[in-house]
Amino acid sequence: MPISAADLIHQFNLQPHPEGGYFRETYRATDAVVRPADGAPRAASTAIYYLLCDGAYSSWHRIRSDEVWHFYAGDPLEVWVLDEQDGLTIHRLGNPLTHPGTVFQAVVPAGRWFGARCASSGHVALVGCTVAPGFEFAEFELADAAALSAAFPEYAEYVARLAQRPDA
Repeated sequence: MPISAADLIHQFNLQPHPEGGYFRETYRATDAVVRPADGAPRAASTAIYYLLCDGAYSSWHRIRSDEVWHFYAGDPLEVWVLDEQDGLTIHRLGNPLTHPGTVFQAVVPAGRWFGARCASSGHVALVGCTVAPGFEFAEFELADAAALSAAFPEYAEYVARLAQRPDA
């Protein structure tokens, strides 16, 4: 039986995310760490549920912490990562037991531009994202598609596919 996006949104009390899709924070560590770059205390780790469905995608963005993506249910999802050294890396998340060529987890290193989409249009993917040190919206930066395309001209077509929607 196919997974219904509406059922998942209701069951997990998901809310719209600024980058696209739906989310809910499920964990924020009570232990704090201090980031050497700015001396600001922050949660040691955070975790969310994140849902992509109905053609929604995670627009290009970056954060200052490592982010581990975990596959939970539904169809395979692609996490695209842009890096000056390695260019474009595409991680295919899914259940490798039923979707060959996928992995259960992928890591996006701190400071990299990244976005995500369902591997096939119109499908549903429920994943989790764990961030350490913990996620703070103040450090969340949505990409300007023109600037990102200028920085990575050989990947401009990919940048356009996950560009922030004007209505977001």
